[in-house]
Amino acid sequence: MLLDKLKVLMTLGSMLGIAGFISIFFSVYFGTSLADNWLVKQGGADTGMYQIIVAGYINNFLAAGTILFGIGLLVTILSYYKIINLKE
Repeated sequence: MLLDKLKVLMTLGSMLGIAGFISIFFSVYFGTSLADNWLVKQGGADTGMYQIIVAGYINNFLAAGTILFGIGLLVTILSYYKIINLKE
């Protein structure tokens, strides 16, 4: 029973890590896409303001991706360690 729960926890940690990894490496694409949507909704804006919005969205995705990747990596490693200890 405990082993099954740990395997589910390890899978969840892996999925969080993958989501964070994707968010980190595609942060420029995601941030630019959201900034473009913002620009369309505004109907136009100053170039400097657009650059600030792009940088803000990119930084948001970098921060969120780093947090998700870190938590996922930590959960996966701890679950794997616990599974190894239970099998011994």
